[in-house]
Amino acid sequence: MRRTNFLISIIALFPILGCQTMDPIHTVSSVDLNRFMGDWYVIANIPTYIEKDAYNAVESYRLAENGTIDTTFEFNKGGFDGPLKTYNPRGYIKDEESNAVWGMQFIWPFKAEYRIIFLNEDYTITVIGRTRRDYVWIMARQPEITDEEYGLILNFLQNEGYDISKVKKVPQQNSQAVS
Repeated sequence: MRRTNFLISIIALFPILGCQTMDPIHTVSSVDLNRFMGDWYVIANIPTYIEKDAYNAVESYRLAENGTIDTTFEFNKGGFDGPLKTYNPRGYIKDEESNAVWGMQFIWPFKAEYRIIFLNEDYTITVIGRTRRDYVWIMARQPEITDEEYGLILNFLQNEGYDISKVKKVPQQNSQAVS
């Protein structure tokens, strides 16, 4: 009986023990949505299930009249000539003061956290992160960035608490942005 009570107590503690309090991941102070809209090549990421083995990945944003973000995410699966996969999640601005915190909805009613944690001054490189540090996306307006820029971003991500050994480059081959 004692053993059974002990096991039940341990099992009851799993949800509590499994919860780690993560420091909030900081976002940029302000995003000009009109400048942010358009096409972004995915340079590297900690991939989600659907992004594993993605080539020529491009995320494209368009500001809708109702204030949401029409999103098109396209990539070739398995190789540069692989089948084209297209997803159309909808973005929702959650922090209208900064425009740097969004919810991204692939399936109703669930919205995934989407935080703009880095954005250079000329809006040519951005990093999208999550508080849980489980996924990250390094994106640029061109299909590649310099090794120096990439190294600086990896350093930034490590300082933000990411395990950078999980970051994988996404192969880009003179890919055309989504129109």
